[in-house]
Amino acid sequence: MTAAATILVADDDKAIRTVISQALGRQGYNIRTTGNAATLWRWISDGEGDLVITDVVMPDENGLDMIPRIRKIRPNLRILVMSAQNTLLTAVKATERGAFEYLPKPFDINELIQIVKRALSEPKFASSVKQKVEEVDEALPLIGRSPAMQEIYRILARLMPTDLTVLINGESGTGKELVARALHDYGKRRNGPFIAINMAAVPRELIESELFGHEKGAFTGASQRNSGRFEQAESGTLFLDEIGDMPLEAQTRLLRVLQEGEYTTVGGRTPIRANSRIIAATHRDLRQFVRQGLFREDLFYRLNVVPLRLPPLRERSDDLPDLVKHFFSQISEEGLPVKSLDAASMERLKAYRWPGNVREVENLVRRLAALYSQEVITLNIIESELSDIFPTSEIGQGSSVSKSLGEAVEQHLQNYFKAHGDSLPTSGLYDRVLREVEKPLIILSLSETKGNQVRAAEMLGINRNTLRKKIRELDIEVVRGIK
Repeated sequence: MTAAATILVADDDKAIRTVISQALGRQGYNIRTTGNAATLWRWISDGEGDLVITDVVMPDENGLDMIPRIRKIRPNLRILVMSAQNTLLTAVKATERGAFEYLPKPFDINELIQIVKRALSEPKFASSVKQKVEEVDEALPLIGRSPAMQEIYRILARLMPTDLTVLINGESGTGKELVARALHDYGKRRNGPFIAINMAAVPRELIESELFGHEKGAFTGASQRNSGRFEQAESGTLFLDEIGDMPLEAQTRLLRVLQEGEYTTVGGRTPIRANSRIIAATHRDLRQFVRQGLFREDLFYRLNVVPLRLPPLRERSDDLPDLVKHFFSQISEEGLPVKSLDAASMERLKAYRWPGNVREVENLVRRLAALYSQEVITLNIIESELSDIFPTSEIGQGSSVSKSLGEAVEQHLQNYFKAHGDSLPTSGLYDRVLREVEKPLIILSLSETKGNQVRAAEMLGINRNTLRKKIRELDIEVVRGIK
């Protein structure tokens, strides 16, 4: 970085130009500001500036459209794009067209300063302009403008032009497959197939055949050769959903494919070259599974090249208005009547915990459109829907409805079995259910006894050594004297 570096700022909002100019001026930079693209282009054409900061929407030209032209005449000039549009498409277009960084508005001025320092200090390489992103409409796969989603968009935009393996972690209903599809649809393999397989829905004994295919006569009932998902995903993307439910023996074969880049069909002998991008997803804590011996550590690190956590809806409740509007618009195209929510109803939805996340929002919107004649949905309707469908989801937050632990577990398991349709869950369900209950039971017991393991073991009715063993197995942190 040099103190004499000149930064060109283009934004039609004078207040934003002033804030940026003052903040960067205090860092020792020379700042030139303008409210239009024409002036910015003249400065750049004349060879001025060491860094460009530009808004997307300006009165005379779209800032994104300028990037390829700037890169053509000055390929080493780094460009920081700002936007209040805050959609995945904006982030993708900015990255694909060659922007150094994308920053959604409103932005943190300290973050802007750090990006500017990084842009001016990192080595510069003259590189060809990346392939122009295909023009698509605003029917985006991901909805939301919250800070949490903005960070997801920025990460996705950086991943689009790569073939890096991605491991998506998130609760059920957060949109893990939508993220995988976005990586494919906007990525370098967009012209290839997108093949998805849910590990939790495939019978244990058929997983290897499903993944790698089988030869005729490989096993009883194999009357002809069948291609597997790896072969079907040739030149495209293979999405391995619920990878945490994959049996250990199948994990070994998958690891071999990731290590060696080739596989053989069940009953086959000739290696087949694997040519697909791998994206995996899970709602499990795979690190915990590794510690418990339920998931191969070497496979975990092969998959976890780029970890991506999707936030639950309760962490981005500001996205609810956009989500509701999107789903109402979507179902109106299917013939259902157009609806809207009043302000009180929307505030109630923001306060709700959404255990089913975005999928639950979509289901609620569909019910509202189909079952109620009112054009504007009011608070009493929302209250009725939330209490009828998920009476226990907000226990501890003012809900007077309660269930026994057994009833809550029974409802959870009923939903779990329904999610598998005609298939059965993978083997080991008994142990998995016990672990789901065991960890919070021990954590809360230790909390109640202020970390005293002797008292906790006595309360639980188990041996102290057994409790210690469980604490190690479940990776529970014990803090003495704190409740």
